[in-house]
Amino acid sequence: MLDDAELVPRIQKGDLDAFEALYHKYKSELYRTALAITRDLGTAEELLQDCFLRAYDHIDSVDGCSSLRPWLHRIIVNLSYNWAAKKRLRLVSLEDAFERLLSLPRSSPERALEREEVLQVLDDAIRSLSMPKRVVVVLFYLQGFSLVEISYVLDCPVGTVKSRLHNARGILKRRLIADSRISREAAYELLSS
Repeated sequence: MLDDAELVPRIQKGDLDAFEALYHKYKSELYRTALAITRDLGTAEELLQDCFLRAYDHIDSVDGCSSLRPWLHRIIVNLSYNWAAKKRLRLVSLEDAFERLLSLPRSSPERALEREEVLQVLDDAIRSLSMPKRVVVVLFYLQGFSLVEISYVLDCPVGTVKSRLHNARGILKRRLIADSRISREAAYELLSS
């Protein structure tokens, strides 16, 4: 698979095969990001298509960078923000991110049931986050972006990203510990993963 530094000049010259390669390289993770923010399959698909249309339209503004991943995520996050603002919907959960946040063993039916309950509690806690905090959680835990990359994607200072992530973790911690649907042990186990 060609790296982005090789694809960009080809796309800028009108090579549709190179653009298709770029699409296939990033479509899954961009779709997951849009889905985690909007929680709507159809909307996530539309935003993905819009993301690549915008990327194609603005590919000439990209210089010889080594990775388009942050730039493409910036586009999909902005499109998701715009969608949410238009719909006036609260941004919702991150089922895929739970797998990365959760490390509870699946050794017994009781543990599996407890794990499902913890996932629901975590889902509810993440739903309660404001959009800026939720997006930082999505990018950090779901997509594995660094704080610097998130800063670029959101077009804000790294300190703001750190603050949002710190505040989001604090909110999640308090909500998980206070939720009576799961044991304190399960909450602490989740928070330490």
